[in-house]
Formats: sequence, C-alpha cells, structure tokens
Amino acid sequence: MSRALRPLCVLLIAVFLLARPAEARVFDPTSFTLANGLQLVVVENHSAPIVSHMVYYRVGAADEPWGKSGIAHFLEHLMFKGTPTHPAGEFSRIVARNGGAENAFTSQDTTAYFQSVAIDRLELVMELEADRMVNLVLTDEVVLPERDVVLEERRQRIENDPPAKLGEMAMAAFYLNHPYREPVIGWEHEIRNLTTADALDFYKDWYTPNNAVVIVAGDVTPAEVKAIAERTYGKIAARALPGRKRPQEPQAYAPRRVVLQSAQVQQPSWSRRWLAPSHGSAGGARVYALQVLSEILGGSTVSRLYRELAVERGIAIDSGSAYGPDAVDQTGFVIWGSPRPGGKIEEIEAAVEEVVAELLKSGVTDQEVAQAKQQLQDRAVLARDNLETAPRLIGAALMAGRDIQELEAWPERIGQVTAAEVNEAARVLFRDEVSVTSELRPKPTS
Repeated sequence: MSRALRPLCVLLIAVFLLARPAEARVFDPTSFTLANGLQLVVVENHSAPIVSHMVYYRVGAADEPWGKSGIAHFLEHLMFKGTPTHPAGEFSRIVARNGGAENAFTSQDTTAYFQSVAIDRLELVMELEADRMVNLVLTDEVVLPERDVVLEERRQRIENDPPAKLGEMAMAAFYLNHPYREPVIGWEHEIRNLTTADALDFYKDWYTPNNAVVIVAGDVTPAEVKAIAERTYGKIAARALPGRKRPQEPQAYAPRRVVLQSAQVQQPSWSRRWLAPSHGSAGGARVYALQVLSEILGGSTVSRLYRELAVERGIAIDSGSAYGPDAVDQTGFVIWGSPRPGGKIEEIEAAVEEVVAELLKSGVTDQEVAQAKQQLQDRAVLARDNLETAPRLIGAALMAGRDIQELEAWPERIGQVTAAEVNEAARVLFRDEVSVTSELRPKPTS
C-alpha cells in the first residue's frame, strides 16, 4: 500500500489537475449528508461500468497526541487487520477476488481508503468499509508485528533515502511550533513505543461517520449511491469528536538552513520554502494568486526559473516551484533547483535569488498572468478523464475546509486573478524570516 504520502506534492498535483476553462464547471458533483453526519459526494461518469470509491477521515498526522507521532499512519495499516465479520486479510482478498484494486494513504490532515471496482460491486466495498469503520478488532498479536513493518518502512523510505531524510529535517525546521513539523510516518523512537491501546484510542476518537466523507465517481447516479449508503454506512451511529487542537506558528525572526551531506548522494540539490496561506488558514483570494505565481515562476519549461537557470544560463538540470493550498493550516511555497554535473549549489541559489529579486522589482506582466491561467485551465482533460482523479481532488478540497461550491468555482476564481494580485502575493510571500533553505550535497571523500 502507498503510505505516508508527501502532502505538498499530492496537493500540488491536485490543484494543477483541477483546472477547467473559466466558464465551465469542474466535476458537477452531487452532495448529500446522511442522518449520522456522513457526507457523500457523487460524480457521474458513465464512460465505463466501473466506480471509484473513497473514504476520507478528517484526521491525520497533525492531529496525533503529543509523543505519539506516527499513530495515524500506523492505524491506517491496522485498518486491514480485520473485524469479527471479516478477519485479518479478508478485506483485501475480497476486493481482489472481485476484480478490484485498493489503496490507502495518510497525510498531515487526512487518512483515506479507496477501491476501484465494477459497478455491481459498489455495495460490497461500501459494506466492507462501513464494517471496519466501527468494528475493527486489534490485539497485541496483530498490532506489534505490524509496528515492526512500519519501522522497516521508515528505514527503507526515510533512513536509506538522503532526500527524504533532508526533507524530514527541513520540515522540522520550517514549522517552529505547528505539528506539520512531525513526519507523517512518525519518529522512530516514538513508533517503537506505540501500543494497541494507542491505536484503539485514536480509532475510537476519530473513525466515525460524522468525521468522514465518502466520494463515489463512476457509472452511478446519486439516487443509487444514496440508497446503498443508507443500507451500509447509514446503520452506524455518530459519536462525539474530540476536536482538532493544533498549536499555531509563532512569529519567526530568522531564516533557517538545513544541510545534509551523504555518500549516497550523486546529484546535489537546493530548495527554499516560504510559509504561505492555505484555503484552510483563511488564505482567501491570495491562494489563487499564489497558484498563478507558482505557474509563472516554475510551473513548466517556459517558466521564469527553468528558462533562466536551465536554458539561458545552463547551470541547472532542473528547477521549478510548487505550492499546495489545500491544507487545514499554513502551508509552504517552494522553489528548487539541481546543478548540472560539475556545477555548484551556490550558483543555483544565487540565480534563484536574482530571479525572485527581479520579479519583486519589476513584477509579473499581464501576458504572463494570462498565459499562466490558461496553462492551469488547459489541464482540465486529465481531471475529467481519469476516474480516480475526481475523488482525490474533491477529497483534498473538502479536507481543507472548502465546500463543493467553492471547488466548482475554481476555474472562475483563477480566471479573475490579476497581475496586481500576483505581485502583491509575491511581496507578502518572499520574506526571509519565514523561509528554510535546504541543501543536499555529496559527502566529501577526503
């Protein structure tokens, strides 16, 4: 299963794929809520007799108790350990036996489970998910061996991967106080101390229908989905939720720099991340301007960064920028670059700073803004054609606190962005004191 996905990358892809022409709607979904508080969203796509079914829980790594980092991701693993009706492993076997595919992921703000199946198997997977929403059985016999699996996953994905290690350290420096600084997979010493009781407590606190969103996309109608949902999820009673208690960021006074040298590194790289508003942190119209800014700076091979560093100066093999607005709290805006063989990280850093300084001095042009908006909107085809795209994008938006109406208005909101708004967003964003610079370097041999 895919575990502990990197949130900013996933959310960036979601935002870019979401685009549609300014006059069009995005997915035209239907949304309704069951009596127990479970929200359902249905996206009709009658191109093939298949369906994508996703369950999102409004809980992620940033909601973990202090000292229990990794429990949200650990519970994601444990959700496959069975119920009285379906013992360990049977969930996955049933999905496979019925020709389906499944996966799951944990991020800072959410945990999600999804299946793709033939349309006549939709009720089956909804029954399975409803069962483990309330009836999960955990004992030390299944929990403790799975904890070792997570520790091995951490060794493979973090400790044996220099870019991942640097990313973990950079995020810990980037957020001074907010729990986004904790790795989704958890710190090793805290994973080792996670218990069956920890997992069950977290499960009972957060896994309830009034804390979930089910998104169904495919060859279905809203009426069909609602009837099935009532027969499956509708039988589960709502429970009181503890509420999200997240410490926020204090004022920052100084930029930070994190440098990792490793003998495993063949290709050095450089990046800088700035604290930025998100949809969930009341970013308002500025989040749309920042999306356009990211596209202008580093969204493609015709962007300012790639053109300047890779094409004109020839000092970088790659460069770009990314911004993920679909977060509950403040997010990051990042610029990166990798020098050509024999090149120096210092050259990349100096060149990026020159590009940013020129943008702040002269601003973006109306033509650049119009081109960036068109590029974002031209990516609409991918969003509509891939059956799994709609649940992912809608889920990311809803988990960040947006509603369906705002999601559907995205093309119009992007189309309204002006050059003046982009320039103002850049002036507020690029402040040294809210930044972290990361360097990944080969370890000197002598």
